[in-house]
Amino acid sequence: MLYLVWKMVKSFVSFHMVYQELMEEEKRLSTLLHSLPDFVCFKDGKGRWLKINEFGCELYQLKDISYAGKTDIELGELNPFFKEAYDYCIISDERTWKSRKLSRGEESFFIPSGELKTFDVIKVPLFYPNGERKGLVTIGRDITQQKVAEDMLIKTEKLSVVGELAAGIAHEIRNPLTSIKGFIQLLEENDDVPASYLDVMSSEMDRINQIVSDLLILAKPESKAHKPLNICEVMGYVKNVMSHEALLKGINLVVGDQSKEKKIFGDKNQLIQVLINVIKNAIDAMKTGEINIMITNKNNQLKITIQDQGVGIPPDRLKKLGEPFFTLKEKGMGLGLTISQKIIQDHKGSLEIESEVGIGTSVHVILPVYKKDNEEGFEASSSP
Repeated sequence: MLYLVWKMVKSFVSFHMVYQELMEEEKRLSTLLHSLPDFVCFKDGKGRWLKINEFGCELYQLKDISYAGKTDIELGELNPFFKEAYDYCIISDERTWKSRKLSRGEESFFIPSGELKTFDVIKVPLFYPNGERKGLVTIGRDITQQKVAEDMLIKTEKLSVVGELAAGIAHEIRNPLTSIKGFIQLLEENDDVPASYLDVMSSEMDRINQIVSDLLILAKPESKAHKPLNICEVMGYVKNVMSHEALLKGINLVVGDQSKEKKIFGDKNQLIQVLINVIKNAIDAMKTGEINIMITNKNNQLKITIQDQGVGIPPDRLKKLGEPFFTLKEKGMGLGLTISQKIIQDHKGSLEIESEVGIGTSVHVILPVYKKDNEEGFEASSSP
């Protein structure tokens, strides 16, 4: 009898020692898990959250939420801000389960601060011997800064090439412009040529020369003659220049009410270049119809909207617009929008594009309203 009791005590002590070792091991693993600078999450075979480390709790703001035993759908209801991220998790989890092997990919979502976070995510599915789903381990490494650095490097390389190309093009074009300008001056002495024609030719040659100069913006920034401007007068000039090309394609340029004076602070020739570039793109995208141009004033900003009835731009191409050498035209170089964005940024404004395939495209040029009490003519404010 005593032997049996002694044996039971010995077994209990042995079991207790193993239990203590397992607890210590779990404690060490838990400490390691929570100290990782990566997102780590464990789910069961039905997609219910079992455990998440501290990084994940802070990322998804789950410290005050009892997440254990809840699915992504339930967490999306409890934490609506991340609902879209949870919904995508359901899709990517199911894809991993069906593949029955480790999966890896990038997942991006916004956090409450407004920052877009990007993670390199690894998902490992676990199965019981009979093939049923046992659990899913998800590990996500924050690569946001790495992605930003990669994007900046790519754009820097592209702009470097553009700068070299711009300098070469400007040098080659300026030579014939000088000759043409000389012939125009000779024609001015001929009384048989209407003076109005010569004035337009001379003015346009000056503007072409200015456009060539603006191409050098990407190679070497230049100081521009910024001054108060009436944007309606600028738009009137652009309409006169572009109306003939539009009419040849059966397109009508319709400019909204311009009775009110709308002043900005900037360089007239540069803004003319931007507006002509945008309108020309709209004409090229259409076979016939109308291009509507509206100028509105809201929140101390002028918004110039140029809306066409063209074929529209697919979403995957829309997000690439503005990148050097990316163009939707067969003979285009992909520099027009890049230069336009640079000009508008120099004017403390922004250029936004909205498009729907089969409906058309709207380009919004947003510029600060001119303020006399502001030395530079700019007033900081959010976009309307």
